[in-house]
Amino acid sequence: MYQPVVPLGGLGGWRFLQRTYDTQFAAFTESVELKRDSDYFRETIGTIKTAEDLVKDRRLLGVALGAFGLQDDINNRYFIRKVLEEGTTSDDALANRFADTRYSELSEAFGFGPKEFLKSDQPTFAEAIISRFEANSFEVAAGEQDPGLRIALYGQREMEQVAKMEGSNDTKWFTIMGEPPLRSLFEKALNLPAAFGQIDIDQQLKVFKDRASSVFGTDDLAQFTDPQKVQDLLTKFIVRDQISAFTGGASSQSIALTLLRG
Repeated sequence: MYQPVVPLGGLGGWRFLQRTYDTQFAAFTESVELKRDSDYFRETIGTIKTAEDLVKDRRLLGVALGAFGLQDDINNRYFIRKVLEEGTTSDDALANRFADTRYSELSEAFGFGPKEFLKSDQPTFAEAIISRFEANSFEVAAGEQDPGLRIALYGQREMEQVAKMEGSNDTKWFTIMGEPPLRSLFEKALNLPAAFGQIDIDQQLKVFKDRASSVFGTDDLAQFTDPQKVQDLLTKFIVRDQISAFTGGASSQSIALTLLRG
């Protein structure tokens, strides 16, 4: 399978990947293995009528989970079946019990739950899932070169949607706090410590908002409907991530000197 080319680390690598993204992504999606899985999903998903049918087919399930960044759950078939079968219309549905909204997005996308309609046989369904699957698969592959690139690419793809979602600003913040890639993006960009997640959730919200106001001038997540604001967020994340890579006992002065020389 085609592997993304990232000849530099840190901010240099990120900027190179952005410049070459379209070309590299096109080459990646032509990889034999990826095309085989995408074509199989496209040809087969219309025959799937129940959550049980989906989880029984490992190839279909791999594409479905991969589309939502949940590929690590491929062996948790009973759990995923319950997520799909219970849907999202009930507040106590399994998918709605998780802070990570990717489970509810997965369940809602397929529509297997009560009072929902099956979407897997809709004309545009397969292509929408495949598009997400290809994007996430590229992000995973880029992350094998540099884990920070996976998070940055995910943030670039998802932040505008979060910024535009319905609900209060606090609701949007809770979405970010519950979705691991976006949480990692903001924690690093805002320079929050690793143990930060252990404090009370309402205190976490306050810290996120206070730090965002300090760094970005406002805690209003609607600002990230502006692509330039998203790039500012991603740049801060990449730089902080690069600095972290140097912290193996090095002093802040030596880190700064190394980065300047680079």
